[in-house]
Amino acid sequence: MGRVVIALGGNAISRAGEKGTWEEARQNARSVVGPVVRLAARGAEIVLTHGNGPQVGNLLLQQEATREVEPLPLDAVGAATEGWIGYLLQQELTSALHRAHVDRFVVPIVTRVEVSPKDPAFQHPTKPIGRFYEDNEARLFMKQRGWTMVHDMARGGWRRVVPSPIPQRIVEGPVLRELFERGFGRRMLPLLAGGGGVPVVSRHRGTLEGVEAVIDKDRTAALLGSTVGAEDLAILTDVPQVCLGFRTPREKRLGRVRASQMREHLLQGEFGEGSMRPKVEAALAFLKDGGKRAIITDSDHFPMALKGQAGTVVVADPA
Repeated sequence: MGRVVIALGGNAISRAGEKGTWEEARQNARSVVGPVVRLAARGAEIVLTHGNGPQVGNLLLQQEATREVEPLPLDAVGAATEGWIGYLLQQELTSALHRAHVDRFVVPIVTRVEVSPKDPAFQHPTKPIGRFYEDNEARLFMKQRGWTMVHDMARGGWRRVVPSPIPQRIVEGPVLRELFERGFGRRMLPLLAGGGGVPVVSRHRGTLEGVEAVIDKDRTAALLGSTVGAEDLAILTDVPQVCLGFRTPREKRLGRVRASQMREHLLQGEFGEGSMRPKVEAALAFLKDGGKRAIITDSDHFPMALKGQAGTVVVADPA
C-alpha cells in the first residue's frame, strides 16, 4: 500500500438522533477506526482528516447558553473542535493500533488553511451554521454582530450563513511533506485539517489572520492529499456509492469510473450542491493534481472499495 488520505464525515462522531454526549462520541469513534487500523497493519501511510459540522453547531449552542463569557470567533470554534475531535480519535486509534500490534504514533495537529480574501464566498455567504432563530433574535444578531442570516420557510426560522471559500494552501504543508519524504509516515498517523482546517488569510507582509468562515472538508482533503503526495483519497460518507438520478426512478450506482466521465456527470448537474457535489469535485481536483485514485463510499464498504469491489472508485484518465 502507498500513501492515502482518509476523510471522515463529522456525522461519524455525532450521529443523528443522539444526545451528543462524550460517551456516544467515543463509541462512534471506535466503530470507524477499524478500517484505518487494518490499512495501517498492511503498511499503508495514512493521513486522517474529519468533518466537524455537528460539533461546531453544538459548541455555538454552548456559547449562547451563557452571557458571562465572551463567545469565541468562528475560526477559534473550528480550532477548538479540531482539537477535541483529534484527541478523541487519537485515544481510540492508539488503543486499536496497540491491540493490532501496529506501532504508530497518532499525532493530531491543528492545521491552518489559507483562503483568498477575494474569494467570492465572502461577498455571498451560503453555508448555514448553528441553530434556528426567531424573528426578533435574528434582527438583533444581524444588527449587533453583523451576521448574515437567511429565512428557512420550511422550518419557520432564521439561520446564520457564513462564507465557504475554496482552500488554497495548507500552511503547515511544507513541513508535513518533508516528514513523509523522510519516512515518518511509517511511524506516525497524523490527524490533519479537521473540519477543513482553520481558515486564515494573508494580510500585510504575510501575516496570517483567522477569518469567520468554514472550509469544505472534502475540498481540503483533496488539497491535503496533493500536499503530502498521496496516491489515494478516500472520502467516507453515509452512502455506499455515488448515484446518478439519486432517489429517482432512474437511480444508478456508480462503481469504477474515469475522471472524464465523472466530470461529465458533474456538468450535467447530477449531484446535489449541499451533499455529493463537493465530494465529487474534491475527487476530481485530487486526480487533476496527480492523485491516482479517489474513493467515495461509507466506512462499512471502505475495505472492499480499496480492492475495487465496492464503493465508487474514480480513476485518472489514461495519459
